[in-house]
Amino acid sequence: VRLRPVFSEIPLSMLARMRELEQIDQRDRSDGTPHSERLRQVSPEAGRFLAILAAIAPPGECLEIGTSGGYSAMWIALGCRARGGRLITFETSEQKVRLARQTIEQAQISSTVELVQEDALEHLPRFQKISFCFLDAEKDLYEKCYDLVVPRMVEGALLIADNAISHQSSLQSFIDNTRRDNRVDSVLVPIGTGSLVCRRK
Repeated sequence: VRLRPVFSEIPLSMLARMRELEQIDQRDRSDGTPHSERLRQVSPEAGRFLAILAAIAPPGECLEIGTSGGYSAMWIALGCRARGGRLITFETSEQKVRLARQTIEQAQISSTVELVQEDALEHLPRFQKISFCFLDAEKDLYEKCYDLVVPRMVEGALLIADNAISHQSSLQSFIDNTRRDNRVDSVLVPIGTGSLVCRRK
């Protein structure tokens, strides 16, 4: 199977939407926007990292837990497109879902991205062949999501948990548990706010 390039054909509509969300995110971080309402999205470098990981993931179901405004979904969609897959992304905030729907429409990725406005924890048990999962939700949910995702991952599947360095103090127990889990190999990657990458053995 010949894979399509990941970055050489990024639509102008997607690039424009990325710039819009980057500006909103930067403004949120400096104007006193309440923490729960901020986009808190990944950096462009971390987005490119996610795209590459999504592109090289084995066949199976591609998930994102925590859509926010859809910024990371655009990057992951590039990786999914390169291997002919689709992304299912979960978000519970009505405000962020509205923004993410605009992102999906403006970036013209509706054929690649399905946005679900529900709690991912209620849906994860129905997936049986997860090949890629990006976890960027509230930090107290990481362990619950991990426990549901890992048993459903195919061999070679990837789980990426965001903020593993910026929130390392609150996530240290979670990180330590992944290192003790003999089902996965894990490594902390210093990109953006830090990505914990777990690969299913």
